[in-house]
Amino acid sequence: MNTSTPVNPSASPRRDQRTGSRINGEYIAPLMLLLLTVLMIFASRLISPALGSWSQMLMIVTLSTFLLLVSFGQGLVILSGGMDLSVASLFMFGGVMSAGAIGADGGNVAYMLPLILLGAAAIGAFSGIGIALLGIPPFIMTMGTGIIVASLALGASGGSTLGASPPLLSALVKGSIAGMPCILVFFILFCLLGIFIQKSTVFGRNLYAMGGSLGAARVSGLPVTSVTIAAYALSGLSAAAGGALLTGYSDGATLRMGDPYLLPSIAAVVVGGSSILGGKGTFVGTIVGCLFLVTLDSVIAATGLSQGWRQIVSGVVITLALLFQSGSDNALAVWLENCAKLFKK
Repeated sequence: MNTSTPVNPSASPRRDQRTGSRINGEYIAPLMLLLLTVLMIFASRLISPALGSWSQMLMIVTLSTFLLLVSFGQGLVILSGGMDLSVASLFMFGGVMSAGAIGADGGNVAYMLPLILLGAAAIGAFSGIGIALLGIPPFIMTMGTGIIVASLALGASGGSTLGASPPLLSALVKGSIAGMPCILVFFILFCLLGIFIQKSTVFGRNLYAMGGSLGAARVSGLPVTSVTIAAYALSGLSAAAGGALLTGYSDGATLRMGDPYLLPSIAAVVVGGSSILGGKGTFVGTIVGCLFLVTLDSVIAATGLSQGWRQIVSGVVITLALLFQSGSDNALAVWLENCAKLFKK
């Protein structure tokens, strides 16, 4: 005897209530960080009425652009499961070469600047070849490459400040187009480009696969070697571009100009929600991470603390942000979903 319950054909299938309500977990950390950044900007007005103004916001975007360029390449490398410790030297390479080989005249900028960026990409590719083909650990290979580049620059310059800013780079950082600052336009366009490369290209998807499991990526037939080399080449190119822009902003270049960007480039990626082990993360998170770090440094500097205390406070806040975002993703997701349900009611 058939005891099954008859099915009413006219009845619509029960829809899974969870469908479409689950918030994408990879955007939880960037959202928390963005909220914290906005709170810091508003709270900074308690320190000084000048803070939180449009000029300060533009300053934050400008300083974030230099860090964002370095963090973009660093993020690609971390996504693949590696790390690039040569970005500080390549940042310096881009700045020193822009000031020394192009200079204040700027007549050769049309071909010299692309050559400088391609040279930095070649140096990054050299690191990628050592990692992908020779099996040298990324930490060792990139650190060695960075030391070689820094040593060559020291020998060539004698440790002195080199050249002056090319007019094109100065105009890009300090000029405006139709009343809008050029650096803001550049920041927006680069953000869109970075999101597209990391999320919507075969190259980006291969990086995610390699970071998730390098062995599985090899078995699947992915071009692991070429993708690794390309990731380190892009890291070198973007770091040099950041150095070139900073030269335009500061009207000169020094051999230590890249040092402040090594650890922050890693911190921006990780604080933004990317896994330091690779295979997880978004460029949106990196963007917010850069804005957070620059805003934090700006607010701490406004308090008048000494450099040592500023670094201690900055380190504590970054550590707390990392701990909070790693331990509360699920809790925040549930809270946001409950809020969304209340609004629907």
